[in-house]
Amino acid sequence: MPVPVPRQRETPAAESGQAPTVTHGGGPSAAQAPHGEATRATKAPEENAKDTTAEKDNRAAGHPAHGTNLTLLLIEDDPGGSPIVPELLDAAGKPIRVRTARNLTEASRLLTDDVHCILLDLALPAPGRSGAGSGAGTGAGPAGDDDELAVLKHVLELAPRHAVLALTASGDAERGAQAVRVGAQDYLLRDELDGPLLSRAIRYAVERKRSDTAERRLAEGRLRAQENRRLERGLLPTPLLDGSTLRFAARYRPGRSRALLGGDFYDAVRTPDGTVHAMIGDVCGHGPDEAALGVELRIAWRALTLAGLCGDELLNTLQQVLEHERADDEIFATLCTVDIAPDGRRAGLCLAGHPSPLVITPGLPARLLPYDNNGPALGLLPGARWPRTQVELGAEWSLMLYTDGLIEGRTGQGGERLGQDGMLELVRRQLGQGLRGEDLLREAVNEVRALNGGELTDDVAVVLLDREP
Repeated sequence: MPVPVPRQRETPAAESGQAPTVTHGGGPSAAQAPHGEATRATKAPEENAKDTTAEKDNRAAGHPAHGTNLTLLLIEDDPGGSPIVPELLDAAGKPIRVRTARNLTEASRLLTDDVHCILLDLALPAPGRSGAGSGAGTGAGPAGDDDELAVLKHVLELAPRHAVLALTASGDAERGAQAVRVGAQDYLLRDELDGPLLSRAIRYAVERKRSDTAERRLAEGRLRAQENRRLERGLLPTPLLDGSTLRFAARYRPGRSRALLGGDFYDAVRTPDGTVHAMIGDVCGHGPDEAALGVELRIAWRALTLAGLCGDELLNTLQQVLEHERADDEIFATLCTVDIAPDGRRAGLCLAGHPSPLVITPGLPARLLPYDNNGPALGLLPGARWPRTQVELGAEWSLMLYTDGLIEGRTGQGGERLGQDGMLELVRRQLGQGLRGEDLLREAVNEVRALNGGELTDDVAVVLLDREP
């Protein structure tokens, strides 16, 4: 009789060097071996316990370790009967080890990490029921179908990481197709088994399970990434500047790979009296915990500002929020706040361990605002004070607030930091080229990255407020 191929799936081409099938008159088959024993195992279960952690992880994920044999677990209610499992060889010509179990209880005991594939007889009685023996399947009514599918579903729950082959009677191919729809990798007909066919089917099932698992994990990872991006995008600020004549622009680049949000944070709001408040801050570190804390501080700053707090009183309250919300006493945050008077010509400046803003006015080179009254970062000193410095801005100006990610990049010249002096030179040059607003911020960040020789490791946030007469 010609060798059939497994139903529903295309199997790989036959490899050369397959061992001959063991017939009823030949030597002992896997099904005739002592119960629960791997008839062609190259090492005992006790030796398996000595395997390395990496090998166990590979087996648990359905990946045979380099140089090890495939292992098949046969679940069949009469393994001492007809020899349904012939001689098996893997793709390298090594024997495939076989373990046998008469029921699901024995199968759960034998289902160790080094098992790669399960061959399940669909005629096995369902859990909690007694039913037909091996070879049953023809003439079974609806109850029999339910029992056999229940057995398969139970095995799939018992071994979600393992490849499963369903075994059914030759006249019951439809039941095998149903098994594939339920979750088996393939099905085989009992009376058509031989060594090459079953060997190929086992290897095919293991590879298909590996591929399905990798595809599922990739899809799950994409869904998590999409959800995280939606969440982070929703946490980015929307400035509340209705009624203000100031123009607002911002650039943000988190240091975390594939993230939208880092430990840097910024915001700007206009209070009913016409004052425009802006701030920028930086939580030490740039992981997800720091990003979450930055969002909390930003929202707290907005609420406190709209409630009428500013200067030292506001920063003291923010420090209390930080102390209550941080995961570790070593975590701190730097902050810069400015409050611009309704006429736009003056501003109050508070610095909490943060770099001083850069101001641009017509006819003068870009310069830093005074930073002599810089107080400590939030979370460092209980009872600290943060003086408010009054600065004159004039009728036309641009105010740039930034985090230290912009000035701590390397310049490529002996690994030196860019620093505030380097940033001032860079901005002055770009202003000379006519860059303003968002174009200025974009080119400033891009040039800092270029000087660094690649992506910056720290978060970068830059805010620009412009006033034109």
